[in-house]
Amino acid sequence: MSGDDQRDDYDGYARLGLDRSGQAEAFDAIGDRYDEAFPHKEGQLASGAWLAGALSPGSRILDLGCGTGLPTARQLVDAGHTVVGYDHSPGMLDLARANVPEAAFHEGDLAALRDGRLGTFDGAAAFFALLMLPRPEIPHALRMLHALLRPGGLLALSMVEADVDDYAIPFLGHTIRVSGYLRDELREVVREAGFEIAGESSLAYAPASTDVPPEIQIFLNLRRA
Repeated sequence: MSGDDQRDDYDGYARLGLDRSGQAEAFDAIGDRYDEAFPHKEGQLASGAWLAGALSPGSRILDLGCGTGLPTARQLVDAGHTVVGYDHSPGMLDLARANVPEAAFHEGDLAALRDGRLGTFDGAAAFFALLMLPRPEIPHALRMLHALLRPGGLLALSMVEADVDDYAIPFLGHTIRVSGYLRDELREVVREAGFEIAGESSLAYAPASTDVPPEIQIFLNLRRA
């Protein structure tokens, strides 16, 4: 990506910068009930295993939207990698630091990563992190992740398949806003952001919580082109 392209993306973030503090506050309140509501994460574990195994031992990996650190940060650290977790929820980060003390965790909004202050990475995981953004921001976020990855870097990405934009849903007693794509459009969006699709899987998932509807989860194994 050229410097001009990166500046365009950063300017896009400035224009689209919406207040997501309410989202963070909801996850602060949810705390470890998130892991109780989503006890089975087979798809996320499989995608994390691909990322852990495809990178050289000791690789530096960004866990974007790391939540409680379980299962991904824990999985990647146990595989011998250096993990940097990033999340907008201080409450979730407190749990992550307790669950995965070997990793480094940072608090901040996704757009704040555009300055590159955390450095570059061999790989990244973004499990359901980008669905918290309005749709116009998602391509910017993907191109920013592309810029943070070293040449040939890997990204494990998951989204919920849904044709929605900034849609309010009930979530563990709170309201959050989510966006999504149907899978053909999602493939197009990641390719336009500069990624090659190295693998893909999907599964039907029914959360344990009765107020969260069943969903189709899509997992993409991506490589920076």
